[in-house]
Amino acid sequence: RGIRNLHGSMFDMFIEPYKPLVPRDLCLGVEERTLYDGRVHTPLNEAQLSATARKLVDEGCTAIAICFLHSYANGENELKAKRLVQQMAPEVYVTASHEILPVWREFERFSTAVVSAYIGPALTRYARKLQSGLTEHGFRGRLLMMLANGLVQVVEECVDRAVYLLNSGPAAAPSAATYLGALHGKTNLLSMDMGGTSFDVCVIKDGEIPTTIDSWVGEHRVAIKMVDVPTVGAGGGSLAWIDSLGLLRVGPQSAGADPGPAAYGKGEEAAVTDADLVLGYIPADYFLGGDITLDVKRSHQAVARAGDKLKMDVNQTAQAVYTTINTVMANLITEVCTKQGHDVRDFTLVAGGGAGGIHAAAIAKQLSIPMVIVPRVAALMSAFGMFAKDLGFEYARSCARRQNKLDFAEISGLYADMRRQARADFARIGFSEAQLASQPTVEMRYVGQFHEVEVDLPSETLNADTLAQLLTNFHTRYKSIYTYSMPKREAEFLTFRLKVTAPRRPVEMASNAKASSGVETARRGSRSCLFEGSPARVDTPAYDWDRMEPGHRLSGPALVDDKTTTVLVPPGFNCEVDAYRNLLLRAS
Repeated sequence: RGIRNLHGSMFDMFIEPYKPLVPRDLCLGVEERTLYDGRVHTPLNEAQLSATARKLVDEGCTAIAICFLHSYANGENELKAKRLVQQMAPEVYVTASHEILPVWREFERFSTAVVSAYIGPALTRYARKLQSGLTEHGFRGRLLMMLANGLVQVVEECVDRAVYLLNSGPAAAPSAATYLGALHGKTNLLSMDMGGTSFDVCVIKDGEIPTTIDSWVGEHRVAIKMVDVPTVGAGGGSLAWIDSLGLLRVGPQSAGADPGPAAYGKGEEAAVTDADLVLGYIPADYFLGGDITLDVKRSHQAVARAGDKLKMDVNQTAQAVYTTINTVMANLITEVCTKQGHDVRDFTLVAGGGAGGIHAAAIAKQLSIPMVIVPRVAALMSAFGMFAKDLGFEYARSCARRQNKLDFAEISGLYADMRRQARADFARIGFSEAQLASQPTVEMRYVGQFHEVEVDLPSETLNADTLAQLLTNFHTRYKSIYTYSMPKREAEFLTFRLKVTAPRRPVEMASNAKASSGVETARRGSRSCLFEGSPARVDTPAYDWDRMEPGHRLSGPALVDDKTTTVLVPPGFNCEVDAYRNLLLRAS
């Protein structure tokens, strides 16, 4: 009595049904058929297509996704249909499934194409507005956008493949983490990005940024290759609330930027930022370099209201919110590492995002992570990561073959076709073949399995001489992921991939000379802070990151303030400024 079940029942007869992006009455068929081997069995019925497209336009459709069976093997009918629709209704956004995802598995390809068409019109408007605005402000360079697969591309190509911009922002942070880790000889890295609404983490092993093709966006399957960045609703705007059992929860609900945390002067509910402010970690007078003055009184009131329900005072409540959100983030890191068979203690934490610096050391302490790197560009870590990426395209061709039935000439033809397409795509944006670098891979599995493992080809071509090495690489790769392999079992080849890039000049952070003066020259004051396990507040020195120099060292407790972030050095931690003005935190 009095306890409400918080979980949905699997036997609920009245559960809200899944709502597809496209209503069933707008999913229309046309006469055509391409066979699995690419042969056109039935040509496209152009008259029927025109009538069908006209009906969709008359219904008010602003985007159309063209999805035909086996178009991954031969996209001729889809391309013809796309041209006809564009000629008839040039204002309509049209996408063909084989241009988005030219691989087998119809559900994945169709779903991905529909998602791309759904967001295409909005992306087109945004991109055009962005380009025109930059031009008006005198920008004369080439605008590049980040893709979900970890590459960057010109705007025109992004518009044609809109789905590749889903989750593209978080995909850039791991590149920054890899670059920053390399400065200190670290290749096992945990890239974390804690902003206003979410906490993103990526496990980078041996310098390799992981990717996945098993993503879902809400209830919609998106099978393009994406950088694998698990996310949880934990950020500076995450709200504290009390569940029906009287327990404190934080997130995933967020105050966002408007109304934002109570400290912004509009919101009423306590957010993580309010708890950090009550604890003394955030400077109320230096938020965004002093452009915004935080409302300390309003934060205290919001946190106190949450504490009243828990019969806790404002300080205890703020500490509980801080500890709870840290546990949420630490649990995600533990879950991701454990699933992949990694020991979190073997990794270095690279903490980005505007809120990451305040919480990074606490997470590291909880998980026994030996070192934390807080980059000088912490609040802009994803943006910085974009500069570390190459411009490129990824291509794929599905061709299911067992290892004893491989036709090397057929496979060479697939790669030759992808290279021809790459030359044409890059020529369209002003790059010659001599400027390109390529990386061929193949998705493999053991016969009878359902999921594949992507393996690098040992050379540019696959033949009888390189097949044995490729199989060895597959068994090794499989074992590194699943801790075992089955070398006596037959392998199967599914999808052949080619990543082609136009390498750019690598980004370089400027190194600085060692400090000629003591760290006290960077002192900007102190704040009264409350730390876990401390019965009373501690007068904690605060330093200006802009005035800190390489070689400066701090012992916690201490605070390092910047215009866009604050880094907390809790008791028991030491902080050192490296040659690039990044902060290195280690437990004493």
